[in-house]
Amino acid sequence: MIDLLPKLERHGNSGCSCSHTPSEEPQSWGKQGWPNKHTLRILQDFSNEPSSNVSSHSLERIPATGDKTQALRRLEHYGQRGDKKRQFIQDATLAKSIPVKGSRLSALYEHPLYKRSLPPLTNEDTLVLFIKLHLTADSYPNWLRFHIGINRYELYSRHNPVIDALLKDLVTQRITSVAMKSGGTQLKLIMTFQNYGQALFKPMKQTREQETPPDFFYFSDFERHNAEIAAFHLDRILDFRRVPPVAGRLVNMTKEIRDVTRDKKLWRTFFISPANNVCFYGECSYYCSTEHALCGKPDQIEGSLAAFLPDLALAKRKTWRNPWRRSYHKRKKAEWEVDPDYCEEVKQTPPYDSGTRLLDIMDMTVFDFLMGNMDRHHYETFEKFGNETFIIHLDNGRGFGKHSHDEMSILVPLTQCCRVRKSTHLRLQLLAKEEYKLSTLMAESLVRDRLSPILIQPHLKAMDRRLRQVSASYLF
Repeated sequence: MIDLLPKLERHGNSGCSCSHTPSEEPQSWGKQGWPNKHTLRILQDFSNEPSSNVSSHSLERIPATGDKTQALRRLEHYGQRGDKKRQFIQDATLAKSIPVKGSRLSALYEHPLYKRSLPPLTNEDTLVLFIKLHLTADSYPNWLRFHIGINRYELYSRHNPVIDALLKDLVTQRITSVAMKSGGTQLKLIMTFQNYGQALFKPMKQTREQETPPDFFYFSDFERHNAEIAAFHLDRILDFRRVPPVAGRLVNMTKEIRDVTRDKKLWRTFFISPANNVCFYGECSYYCSTEHALCGKPDQIEGSLAAFLPDLALAKRKTWRNPWRRSYHKRKKAEWEVDPDYCEEVKQTPPYDSGTRLLDIMDMTVFDFLMGNMDRHHYETFEKFGNETFIIHLDNGRGFGKHSHDEMSILVPLTQCCRVRKSTHLRLQLLAKEEYKLSTLMAESLVRDRLSPILIQPHLKAMDRRLRQVSASYLF
């Protein structure tokens, strides 16, 4: 936790109460006393809700391809990786900036802040264990190598070459089947590849230049495929590494969707438009009608492909309601919007009263503000690791909707709690320097995607502007 010099300016009589000992160690945030029942209902684990976890928030709840037996057979086929040499993330002081020569992105990843290590991992720190077969790790498909590498502290290591290989697979692997994902407000497709890997496909719904209309509520906004791609790159530059790999792909709607799907409900929504383009609309709560059909040119459509996490039969996930969840109502406000001391109640409620979960929420707040994402209603963790693990940053499609507006309400968790990881603070300072300018790093990272350019220049500039405002929200 960072020393907050000395307190944050606040309206009214409420202020921040912050430790002056910078630390990344688990903390006990709660004060004496206990929150009321209403607050507990809002803040505690909501994984038993009908709409949470497996039912609607997990990508692996799919038709026949998601069958547990089939998933286990696929994984047993590939065996076990032997190399588990990693070390725990330790805090480091901000070292002198490295002179940039050539790639700024490469220079960033060579900075001491991006070179911390993990301790050797035990079986309890590894997400998925496999039966050892007569195969070497190099013979596993990249999606499986990605799954094996997930541990208590990270979705993937900083310099893991498997991630770039997996991104390439998402773009080049032959699509063998397609099905609609159940749940959710907008159409998403589950694509299975020739190597048995799977990914979530979000099709293009609007151009890069279109901004979210000012009168749109956040919950009725489009989910943008380019936002999913940009979110993965931003998450990696921030060194969170909590977004599954995402790549852009140009898909042939006839050969790679209609002709390979066994989903009759999806197949029946295909048609030829008056402009002689192939279109479909699928089934979902919003924007699934002929008026909102997805049309190709004539049958090519852009989309994002997000690699699946391990099957829920092997690695269960727990779904939690975000303490700073919005009301999702046209007139009502959430409790945090009317109570300036709301964070004090959060800090007394498990799992936010100890450990690093509250700091993870602050990381997620920074991540969402830089993207302009207001739609963070739930988050997930891997059940195996209990409360001592990271938050997975899923569903980022409503980011990057407005470059001309900075939604300051996204930063309320920071301004109410006055908490941020020291390592996160140091990286934000680094990314504000001209040598490691966030917009330049993002542009360099995104140019590698097949659908580049992913973001127009105003969105890149907006991230630099928002980065300055993040620091101002918890420091003078």
